[in-house]
Amino acid sequence: MNKTLTFALVHFTVAFSVAWLLSGSLLVGGLIALVEPLINTVAYFFHEKAWQHLDKVRLDKTGKLV
Repeated sequence: MNKTLTFALVHFTVAFSVAWLLSGSLLVGGLIALVEPLINTVAYFFHEKAWQHLDKVRLDKTGKLV
């Protein structure tokens, strides 16, 4: 759990820093740092679903997981 929390902190810090440097706004930097991980989490969910589907298709074609 500590690794997950420290990675979340690093992710937030990087997202905030980049958005703040590009926009010059603390508010924009903060909003992007909060919203971007949420959107990334949803995108990751669908990314995993797509890979699970591809694995199933490969399994169906070959009889074994490649």
